[in-house]
Amino acid sequence: MFSRKTMTLTHKQKEKVTTDVKRHEKDTGSPEYQIALFTEKIKKLTSHLQKNAKDFHSRRGLLKMISKRKRLLTYLQKVNEKAYKTLIKKLELKG
Repeated sequence: MFSRKTMTLTHKQKEKVTTDVKRHEKDTGSPEYQIALFTEKIKKLTSHLQKNAKDFHSRRGLLKMISKRKRLLTYLQKVNEKAYKTLIKKLELKG
């Protein structure tokens, strides 16, 4: 069994991931910020699932996160295509 703490992101990890995508110092709600966080969580959960192939509860959570990130990316593309393209390059996602 794994501990819940290993699955969450620490404050330092969040800072490292989101510093270059924040719109302002206290930004936590912009699509860019949320997409960056989801991307990091997805990477972490993917590596967990490679070690624990039968963890179906976490797999469901991963699929929900991927879906949420996809919706946010679609929204950002519609609202601000320039920001969308820059974010895709920064996070190394397929666009």
